[in-house]
Amino acid sequence: MTDQQYPIGTPGKPWGAEEKQQWLAAQEAKRSYFEDVVSQINTLHDRFDVEQYGALDYSNNTFPLFLVKTRQWDSTKPNILVTGGVHGYETSGVHGALAFVKQQAEHYSQWFNILVAPCISPWGYETINRWNPFAIDPNRSFKQDSPAGECAAIMDYLARHNLEFLMHIDLHETTDTDNSEFRPALAARDGTVNTNWNIPDGFYTVGNSEQPTPDFQKAIIDSVRKVTHIAPADENGKLIGAPIEQEGVIHYAGKQLGLCMGLTDAPYVSTTEVYPDSDNASPAECIDAQVAAVTGAIDYLRKHK
Repeated sequence: MTDQQYPIGTPGKPWGAEEKQQWLAAQEAKRSYFEDVVSQINTLHDRFDVEQYGALDYSNNTFPLFLVKTRQWDSTKPNILVTGGVHGYETSGVHGALAFVKQQAEHYSQWFNILVAPCISPWGYETINRWNPFAIDPNRSFKQDSPAGECAAIMDYLARHNLEFLMHIDLHETTDTDNSEFRPALAARDGTVNTNWNIPDGFYTVGNSEQPTPDFQKAIIDSVRKVTHIAPADENGKLIGAPIEQEGVIHYAGKQLGLCMGLTDAPYVSTTEVYPDSDNASPAECIDAQVAAVTGAIDYLRKHK
């Protein structure tokens, strides 16, 4: 189905500076990054190394950017990266990353060095947005000379520390607002025509078509199905318009598209997608599903790598 006309811009004409400013003026904070996220990070100092890797100066506010690392970083152990909140509005991505740190990271640090960046896009978290204030989607901007400060900050940190990773898992959601707001806004911004996709009811993953890892993706799905339901394919055998590779798994080209999954050269990568608007899932269940995805991925590596 196609969407209604978006209230900003002229159909068929990409936005200029005036339209982007009009869009920005309509955004407002609906929740607090400092109360919801930073407060939780501040409780972790006695168990983990917490580093500020950058800051974003937006909308008369400065958002410090934090990552959490397991202690006794050991160069003989493989490194694992967990990211959340690349799209700030995807709540369980942020809180799933934090829950994994609090519940499981110390246990897995026996075998791995673990680095977690729980909220890449704090302005997006506060305003419940996919974009940053410049109408840029961070999850299409993990590229050299990125136009998104959210991406540049974490990319610069990893480059400075010359970190290599065995695994990177990026925690996301697919929500009803993808069709009601964010895809129509994207089409309006770019001067194109939007065709909405069917929103999958359940959990699925996006693997990297540039380096497929079917057994790894299956391990994530099998771990999550113990917590919540796996999204079925639509009537065309697809999820969000992409062909099904196996139950609950589709592929995107990570580096080519500038996705966060392409942030590193890790051979094992996955983007999780939880459906928080399901009648059959609670907010707590969505967070638990994200934790199960991370632990299922790590357990696979322990057994096979």
